Amino acid sequence: MIALIQTIVLALDLYWWIIIASAVFSWLYAFNVVNPRNQFVGTIGNMLFRLTEPALRPIRRFMPDLGGIDISPIILLLVIFFVRQFLLMSVAPLFL
Repeated sequence: MIALIQTIVLALDLYWWIIIASAVFSWLYAFNVVNPRNQFVGTIGNMLFRLTEPALRPIRRFMPDLGGIDISPIILLLVIFFVRQFLLMSVAPLFL
């Protein structure tokens, strides 16, 4: 059971970095730092969007309009942090 918990924690850690990469990429895209017409940049952006949008969409539905500021990645990172901590501090000790 510990192996399953460690695998879930590893998946959460990987998704954490994907969300951060998606947020940084969106800033780079918004400020025109990266070339949106470049095929490689478009592929990376599409991949990050497809990986993060299913988790961010429900959060955005409940968020009020903040005038163009999207804090849904921060909220998702907090949720991932709490789930990770819950698994490591509450669930994992039950199986030791």
